[in-house]
Amino acid sequence: MFEEMRSRRAARRITPGDGSPLKRFRWWQLPYRSLFFLRLPDGGGGQAVYAVDVKRGQDQTSAKAKADLYLDGTHHARSRLPAAFPVPGGTVEVRLSNFGLRRCHYVTAEGTEHLLVPDGASAEGRRARLDRAHPALSRGIGALSLAVLLVALVLLATQMAEQLTGVPVVAERLGAFTAPVRLPAAGNLALTLVTLAAGTERALRLRYSRLLDGAAG
Repeated sequence: MFEEMRSRRAARRITPGDGSPLKRFRWWQLPYRSLFFLRLPDGGGGQAVYAVDVKRGQDQTSAKAKADLYLDGTHHARSRLPAAFPVPGGTVEVRLSNFGLRRCHYVTAEGTEHLLVPDGASAEGRRARLDRAHPALSRGIGALSLAVLLVALVLLATQMAEQLTGVPVVAERLGAFTAPVRLPAAGNLALTLVTLAAGTERALRLRYSRLLDGAAG
């Protein structure tokens, strides 16, 4: 029942496409555009090519945040985010995070999920190419990104605990807590920058954790 309600809400966010052609990905669009592809049987022995075109950095809570679906190079549908486009055999789900894309998956009627294939010229496509060409380096970068977010989460938690126990009523009940590490202003700025970089790197691989990426965002 919950899934049916969610599907109906998603359907209300979809409007028909205008038939315009899909524009080629350009290098200057790297910071803000994501483009993914999905090939599905067309029922006639061939394949239909679906493309999801979405701009990163949109406020997903805004009615202006949109994703576009193309079919064989022609604008097929548009939806407010988060989007759930019905396609043969399932649904294409699109959702943003604070750092980029959180989801761009084909979910079959049986519940199996498949990540769509990023355009090779896009930031996600370049990151995927690095993973294929240099898997060890890719794993190292991914591990570093995860470590940065873990450190940022711990520091944030200790600072919040210190502020909370600084309230007299709370301190009387729980005692005062002093954060073991206090960063200077320059340190906080550096931590913010590396956290943004780590979150963006994970978003390029469509990795998302509500605890890590949500807190960092």
